[in-house]
Amino acid sequence: MKHFLTTQGLDRQELEGLLAEAEEFVDVLGRPIPKVPALRGKTVATMFFEASTRTRLSFEKAAKALSADTMSFSPGTSALSKGESLKDTVQTIRAMGADLVVVRHKATGAPWRIASWVDVPVVNGGDGAHQHPTQALLDSLTLLQRFGTLDGVRIGIVGDVRHSRVARSDVFAFSTLGAEVTLVAPPTLLPVDSDGWPVQAAHDLDDVLPGLDAVYLLRVQAERGGASVFPSLPEYVRRFGMTRERFAALKPDAVVLHPGPMNRGVEIADSVADDPRSLVLDQVANGVAVRMAVLFRLLGGEGDE
Repeated sequence: MKHFLTTQGLDRQELEGLLAEAEEFVDVLGRPIPKVPALRGKTVATMFFEASTRTRLSFEKAAKALSADTMSFSPGTSALSKGESLKDTVQTIRAMGADLVVVRHKATGAPWRIASWVDVPVVNGGDGAHQHPTQALLDSLTLLQRFGTLDGVRIGIVGDVRHSRVARSDVFAFSTLGAEVTLVAPPTLLPVDSDGWPVQAAHDLDDVLPGLDAVYLLRVQAERGGASVFPSLPEYVRRFGMTRERFAALKPDAVVLHPGPMNRGVEIADSVADDPRSLVLDQVANGVAVRMAVLFRLLGGEGDE
């Protein structure tokens, strides 16, 4: 594996291998000194052209837990503001000694383009509304820890699917691992063309809710036009929000996930977000371990795993 850009096309063996490595790094992170020398001497550069908390910090934590050095790029204080091109910026970072580049960009396909400009591995930290593959890994690991397997597990992905890179990555990862995935959203928030997606679609959350083992809630992405396709936030909450009443209608062992940032009171009620069956903080914790696995795999780490 040269780069890690998408979950589409990954086979089950590849996914399970990455997740098994991630589980080993969960154990590492639980040690009194949560660090191994696997990538000592390597440098990981993070280039985030969009705002991020969880993804950026967890990649930096993952690199440091593997004993790699890090470089963090901030576009607002860079030569981009002086007219430097993306290509020249990336190649400059590489020339400074980056052995791997993690990139988040608002333009769909940007990580693929960057991968064609540099001779080091590139990891997609999210590109537009297209893909977010490490998020799919951490979501899969979180569900595997809860259910043991995803074979036959029924997962509903609810909300602004059309504008969600998380949904696209999760659909292919979950289905490859054996889950049955249903997209639940108004027609205006479903993908324009989902032909070839291994999913079912539904427009009424209350109809499908009792049969789900896991409910994956998505933020309405106002910055990409998601808020413009329904009358009001109260209307969205009434039809698709995980309210306290809807949460009570779930199976007793069903769980709720959210990629963050959460809009409490919109797609998820406060009481649900803080319930023990909400796996949101488990997802955050697992984000470091799966990103350690990806960095380790791409940089050919050696030494004490």
